[in-house]
Amino acid sequence: MTTTIRQLTMAELEAGLEEIQRSPANDGRLEMIVRRPSTGVREELAEGELDPAAGLVGDTWSKRGSRRTTDGSAHPDMQINVMNARAAALVAQHRSRWALAGDQLFVDLDLSEANLPAGTRLAIGSAVIEITAEPHTACGKFADRFGAEAAAFVNATRHRDLHLRGVNARVVQPGTIRAGDRVTKS
Repeated sequence: MTTTIRQLTMAELEAGLEEIQRSPANDGRLEMIVRRPSTGVREELAEGELDPAAGLVGDTWSKRGSRRTTDGSAHPDMQINVMNARAAALVAQHRSRWALAGDQLFVDLDLSEANLPAGTRLAIGSAVIEITAEPHTACGKFADRFGAEAAAFVNATRHRDLHLRGVNARVVQPGTIRAGDRVTKS
């Protein structure tokens, strides 16, 4: 059976918002781990290591740099990108396309500002990450992969506090994470 993927309209995306908002506030689940070993390459992992210096071990975060730092180095508050799995499922339409979003962790957890303000720590496996204040927004690549309306939907001012595009985080306690691990506020 072939799965047909098409870019959703704003009405279709808005219709999926209620399902995203059903994500648990605590006691979530790590649905997918994705490592980016080189530009344009994605590896779905069953298990990964989080490290305060490297982020997701084997990922190119530290080599990519950032326009948001004065010297162009990797931004320490953008070490780990986390996206709500239900939001990824909506825009990507098929689990095999989630990794195209460019995030490393996909969680079934309410990522809203009200639930996870900057400074909130999340325990995943034996690791702990901390949500940072650095905004995570859809870029041109996101729009190319999922559609201009999907980018507008996740970036919409009316949804900004829901963090539909996701949140940025940094590793504060090293450890092993596995797909299926619980994700809890610590």
